[in-house]
Amino acid sequence: MCELLGMSANVPTDICFSFAGLMQRGGRTGPHADGWGIAFYEGKGARAFHDPRPSADSDVARFVRDHPIKSCTVLSHIRRANRGRVALENTHPFQRELWGRLWTFAHNGQLAGVKRWPLRHYHPVGTTDSEHAFCWMLDRLREAFPASPPGHRLAAAIEALSRRLAATGVFNMLMSDGRWLYCFCGKRMAWLTRRAPFGPATLIDEDLSADFAKETTPRDVVTVVATRPLTRDEAWTVMEPGQFVVFREGERWMHRRVAVPELEHAA
Repeated sequence: MCELLGMSANVPTDICFSFAGLMQRGGRTGPHADGWGIAFYEGKGARAFHDPRPSADSDVARFVRDHPIKSCTVLSHIRRANRGRVALENTHPFQRELWGRLWTFAHNGQLAGVKRWPLRHYHPVGTTDSEHAFCWMLDRLREAFPASPPGHRLAAAIEALSRRLAATGVFNMLMSDGRWLYCFCGKRMAWLTRRAPFGPATLIDEDLSADFAKETTPRDVVTVVATRPLTRDEAWTVMEPGQFVVFREGERWMHRRVAVPELEHAA
């Protein structure tokens, strides 16, 4: 499967350290050599970089690693192709507009039959089941809510849609509108929150360490989400299959499940 990386922080933060570990898994320490992408939110906009080359050998990936771009919300993905050819249009994360905000989505896993699910408002550019699933989710949200709903209703709706998709296969997902980071674990995912007192960390996939105490303030809160832990000396929380977690400004917000009648007949 592919691998995911996300970040939610309460202050603009660069993700260079974590990305340096992830990019090695794209063709060097891992088999995910079929392209990669990353999106950095800034306000309502997002800087996005994509490359169909392996991230471990990509000049664009090295640029991202070596040039800190500070953001409060970041999504990244390295691809191992199983549905859709290796091509720029098939690299995650995918982006679309909804309710006047730019939504970003990245997924790993396979979803049987999803590309036969009907779409109305949003349509894929590429040929992956992942992009089709993203378009389907936004279709259902747009039809259920003419305007952006309150946070708890929106989170419940995204969870309900995620569970529908997870019933078709493996659905590990990161999704964001720049404010909230939604995470669904279909098989494998882990997260880590860094806060004071900060300490050192060492990457698993790269001979690189960082002392976050020298780069942060006592008020900083930064959560990193990844398919597999990226560091060897920090306490990662491993998510259970079927778990849905939402982060905002680095803090975890686990909503309770609520009924969303508008989505009962989404498929």
